[in-house]
Amino acid sequence: MSNKINIAIDGHSSTGKSTSARRLAHELGYLFVDTGAMYRAISYFALRENLITDQQLNTEKLIEELPGISINFQRNPETHINEVYLNGENVEKEIRTLEVSNVVSIIASVSEVRAKLVEQQQAMGKNKGLVMDGRDIGTVVFPDAELKVFMTAAADVRAQRRYDELKERGDDVDYQQVLENVLERDEIDSTREDSPLRQADDAMLLDTSTMNREQQFEQLMHWANQAILQAAQ
Repeated sequence: MSNKINIAIDGHSSTGKSTSARRLAHELGYLFVDTGAMYRAISYFALRENLITDQQLNTEKLIEELPGISINFQRNPETHINEVYLNGENVEKEIRTLEVSNVVSIIASVSEVRAKLVEQQQAMGKNKGLVMDGRDIGTVVFPDAELKVFMTAAADVRAQRRYDELKERGDDVDYQQVLENVLERDEIDSTREDSPLRQADDAMLLDTSTMNREQQFEQLMHWANQAILQAAQ
């Protein structure tokens, strides 16, 4: 009998969710799914197809296009990271820009988009052995996950992390612009009608404001080992 569990990691943007979740999955030999990347892929599609003008989304047109949008993950043999493919095209780099960050919460608030992606995400976790991070994993996608974690950090700390990441990539951004994006995404994610960002009642809270990546990972690994042991009993 398999002792594998599903691990749901939710939280605000730039808290270290994806980095920690990816490493946790690697250490456990689990599948890692970055659901934020799935919403980013649809956001990139909408931008490329000119469905967003001045932060206004042509929702009706996007819903029409949804059946023809295919998103999947393929493992990069060199980096060993699962990269995002949109209709067969590798868009891993394109979906990480500030332009996409500025519209992803708008896309994620469309109920039809969420329904399409939640269905895919739930199918991925049927056989257990999954670490999934996002905004509604513990509350909507896997409400019965054996371990749920909610990650947060002060907005200015998260903005600095995101700014450093973008600058390292060579993107031309300023800190204030990034901070405004972080605050705006928090507001949209937390107040949308469909599956708003919130901590599940039984989720462990992890505030990463003063933690480095190693400390974040060690805490997650500790909780994961406890949950796996409990599931085996």
